[in-house]
Amino acid sequence: MMAQREPTASAGLRGVADTGRCYSDWAAVYADNAIWVYRMIITRVGNVPDAEDLTAEVFLAALRLLRTNATVAQVRGYLYAVTRSVLAAHWRQSTGCEITSIENVPEVSHEVDHAVDVATARQVRRVLASLPDNYRRILELRFLRGCSVKESARQMGVSVANAKVLQHRALRRAAALNDKDER
Repeated sequence: MMAQREPTASAGLRGVADTGRCYSDWAAVYADNAIWVYRMIITRVGNVPDAEDLTAEVFLAALRLLRTNATVAQVRGYLYAVTRSVLAAHWRQSTGCEITSIENVPEVSHEVDHAVDVATARQVRRVLASLPDNYRRILELRFLRGCSVKESARQMGVSVANAKVLQHRALRRAAALNDKDER
């Protein structure tokens, strides 16, 4: 676990003397930079689990674009920039959600809900009554009784493909009738 490791003298940041040196592999990049990246993150987020996760995110993000033949100074500069970006994304995500409470909102009357339901049911009955029998039947089976296309086709005595075509045509006709009623 990263939080329990003690930094060694070789794990700290080196000065200008390392500017021309390159890392041998990704393990060397991680070993040389993980502690300072972690420290930078933990001082800003304040809890160990988030700091460990964000440190892992930094190295995963860097892995895609960072070249191992880059100099130590270039790698550190890139990791510093990635760390700042990961922290910014973390803060945007964790504090970007506004939490509001709405008090004293009047309850909607159940009578209003019931009136809307009655009006909707009346409109559905009117549209279904205007459709041809096979269109009305497929819509009733599919949407009012909740049958699958296969079950609806079986009950109507047609193929599944035919039931799909009937449903499509019935929905188009019902939409046209509903639009006409609303005008």
